[in-house]
Amino acid sequence: MSSSAAPLIDYLRELEGRGQKYISVDDDARKILREFYLRARNGTAASTSAASSGKVAGVKPAPVKAADVAELGAETAHVKTQQHDVAAANGLQASGSSAKEKIASLKRQVAKWPAASALTDLRKTMVFSVGNPEADIMLVGEAPGYDEERLGEPFVGKAGQKLDGILKAMGVERKNTYITNIVKFRPAMPNQTTNNRQPTSEELAAFMPFIQEEIKVVAPKVIIALGGTAAQALLASEESVVNMRGEFHDCDGVPLRVTYHPSYILHNEATSEKRKIWEDMLAVMDLLQMPVSEKQRGFFT
Repeated sequence: MSSSAAPLIDYLRELEGRGQKYISVDDDARKILREFYLRARNGTAASTSAASSGKVAGVKPAPVKAADVAELGAETAHVKTQQHDVAAANGLQASGSSAKEKIASLKRQVAKWPAASALTDLRKTMVFSVGNPEADIMLVGEAPGYDEERLGEPFVGKAGQKLDGILKAMGVERKNTYITNIVKFRPAMPNQTTNNRQPTSEELAAFMPFIQEEIKVVAPKVIIALGGTAAQALLASEESVVNMRGEFHDCDGVPLRVTYHPSYILHNEATSEKRKIWEDMLAVMDLLQMPVSEKQRGFFT
């Protein structure tokens, strides 16, 4: 264990020893942890941003070995996995004998979730999920918008129509997938009408225990993250959609594919941009060993 990583590990263990199971990580801390990871992966020395920029006088950046980061990752991952314990401590539990009953129980609990109740910039109409709670394909967006709030269902506006078209091209019916958002209420804005905004990191964090429970209940064969905001939250990453696309990621033991949000092609109608989303869907179809015709493989080329 290098001297640079050891204090962080000790601090996390101290918090755990006091009974604290969950910690909040701000953007600066994420950048530092990301730097540890990237530099270790590349076999180079790592330091905090302050030390590497010379802002801390007399401090020489200490090298961080890959093994150190592996242990750091194990410890921070351990803290992350305790989110379920925190959820249980706050009364969150997917109860019922079937997946449908468990999802319904989560829906009943979300309105009283303490972390969500503490937020003041969310509207009051809940939009939980739709579809088959035992689906092979789980699609996750960031938050409901105007149309979703009005109709009480995820992805029913213009972006939802694009999503339906994508699923149809795959040969998949919407009702046979599970569609949800991380944040279960529409993010509010001053003088808001039909305009929407992205959820904040605090809003996303407040609802992460729910999406994690949903993943456990549905137990999909693949998750499709619709857009960068959802992907970053699910993968605890700061990477862009561009950098996260093109491969499968692990999300609580489930393969996850990142693609653009369907609203992206509302503003980018070029065939080449549609092809990018379609390539992600082809990868999902191949993963699930779905039949793919030559015609389908040639869409948007």
